[in-house]
Amino acid sequence: MSKGQVGAELRLVTPGMVVGPSSGKRAGSGMIAENNEFIATRVGWLNEQNNVVSVQPINSAYMPRSGDLIIGFVAEVRNNLWFFDVNGPFQALLPMSLAPWKVEFGSTRQHLGIGDAALARIQEVDETHNMVLTMKGVGLRRLNEGAVVSIPVNLVDTLRGDNNTTLSRIRDVTDCRIIVGDNGRVWIHGDAENMHVARQLIQTLNEEGHKKTFESAVQALENERGEH
Repeated sequence: MSKGQVGAELRLVTPGMVVGPSSGKRAGSGMIAENNEFIATRVGWLNEQNNVVSVQPINSAYMPRSGDLIIGFVAEVRNNLWFFDVNGPFQALLPMSLAPWKVEFGSTRQHLGIGDAALARIQEVDETHNMVLTMKGVGLRRLNEGAVVSIPVNLVDTLRGDNNTTLSRIRDVTDCRIIVGDNGRVWIHGDAENMHVARQLIQTLNEEGHKKTFESAVQALENERGEH
């Protein structure tokens, strides 16, 4: 089974598929061990790391949690609050009391209009998935510049890398400011050429995130730009 990790492409597995012997390894998410064999319980890419065998889903929905950093788009404006599309199962609301500005009742549209993007945190999620946002906090703001692109939620950790190491490398090599939201949205800001390069890298991640191609693309860009 480990041989499948050496090449560029990982194995696609389906529920019920026997993927190999379980001796000396542990079952991670999407995997169970039965009769000394690993059996997949969901569709996805077979992954083995630190003797833990798991299935990385092809795509997964964003499930909001308190404290998440998100990039949202204003979907609706009321006299005293905004509703945001946060790429989740329901819209999130931002009351004017949790906005970063002093907002008078009825003047919400002067600060954020429909379609505007903002960086916010999820302050609260209740049992019915109602979400309350806050923009009171360091760095939380309306995103007036740059571009917002989307990636599958299950690739957020791949883009960030361990301790944000991959993200730091991309920031350095593209000379762009980049913020990755927990909800699968990425804000990029730099000059036109560098933003184009950063977006191409993220497109590679979108198309081939289950392969080793993304790391190779980051390395290739570092090598190319390091020569200049």
